[in-house]
Amino acid sequence: MYDALIIGGGATGLSCALVLGSAQNKTFAQDKRIAIIIHQKTSHLQTALFNNVLGLAPGTTGESILEDGKNQLSSLYPSVEQIDCEKVLEIEKQNGFYNIITNKTTYTSKIVVVAVGYTNLLNIKGLEPFVEAHPRAATEKDRIWLKNTDHLIEENLYVAGTLAGWRSQFAIASGSGAQVATDILTLWNGGKHVKVHDKKI
Repeated sequence: MYDALIIGGGATGLSCALVLGSAQNKTFAQDKRIAIIIHQKTSHLQTALFNNVLGLAPGTTGESILEDGKNQLSSLYPSVEQIDCEKVLEIEKQNGFYNIITNKTTYTSKIVVVAVGYTNLLNIKGLEPFVEAHPRAATEKDRIWLKNTDHLIEENLYVAGTLAGWRSQFAIASGSGAQVATDILTLWNGGKHVKVHDKKI
């Protein structure tokens, strides 16, 4: 049983995982089991080039960010389990928890974050009731979102990034993942708002 499971290893999912991992020395988060399913084959970052992102050197590729992000997560926050080479097929709510069914096995989690792309090729069974036309994408692109309020689809089921209705911009997608992470941390902290900052000593 996981306390939080993130689906998607792009900018949004990795940002969410990094913020959750960075809080695991906090009393309210130290015993939480967190995992991310790193399925990146359809990430838009695979072909991206960044010249306009604060903090990234011009010419940085999305492909390098994907690899560096996984390495950063494993080296800094190894308690966050990375599940590789699995694709999510279905999300099923059962007895107040979620079963996440992949092509290899089934996981159970109290909280799920859906952080995959916003194409109409999304085929995770169980999400169909929430699919609508994307509010911030050109109609001809046929993009979708999962209807939500402040990233929350229903209790303990979150969506982040472009699939949450945001524009396809790296900084926006990353920020959306971080926002969801702080919402989850706030929930774990009994509703008291949480931000996690590292500081120079």
